[in-house]
Amino acid sequence: MADDRKSETTAPEPVAAAPGGIKGWLPLILAIVLMPALAFGMTKFVIVPQLQKSLGIKPVAETGSAKSKSKSGDGKKVSVPFNKLLVNVAGTMGQRYLLVSVTVVGTGGDEFKVKMTDNDAALHDMAMTTLRTKTLADLEKPGAVNLIRTELINGFNNVLGDSSVQEIYITEFALQ
Repeated sequence: MADDRKSETTAPEPVAAAPGGIKGWLPLILAIVLMPALAFGMTKFVIVPQLQKSLGIKPVAETGSAKSKSKSGDGKKVSVPFNKLLVNVAGTMGQRYLLVSVTVVGTGGDEFKVKMTDNDAALHDMAMTTLRTKTLADLEKPGAVNLIRTELINGFNNVLGDSSVQEIYITEFALQ
């Protein structure tokens, strides 16, 4: 009987499975893989379309078809210079001047040049009005030239009635 007691007390107990292997890592792997995919999907298909709708921007699909139509015509890039735009700097009581020369680059070939020539007075007026609003502090900021470039591109496209102006190169920028 003594032998029976030993066998009863030393009988192996069932061991619980150790948390490891692939089953232990599965939640972490799923989180690492699915979270970026979920963030991308939400951004591309939910957030960006809502922002475009609220800002009144055309979706990318429509913009791409418009680009293909303009390229099917005469998609050649053309440069048109605007030399010596001289304005008073705002807030200096006529004591400081800004002299700017720009080259406008657009698509459309000869049509673009004709459109720029036909709207020359309106384009010069828009550029001068934009530049005239800049104060000395505005012009001395590090990104001032890029801000002016962006404002001129938007203004030129508004005057021309389309988005044919692709780039503006500032060839002269003097503050006196």
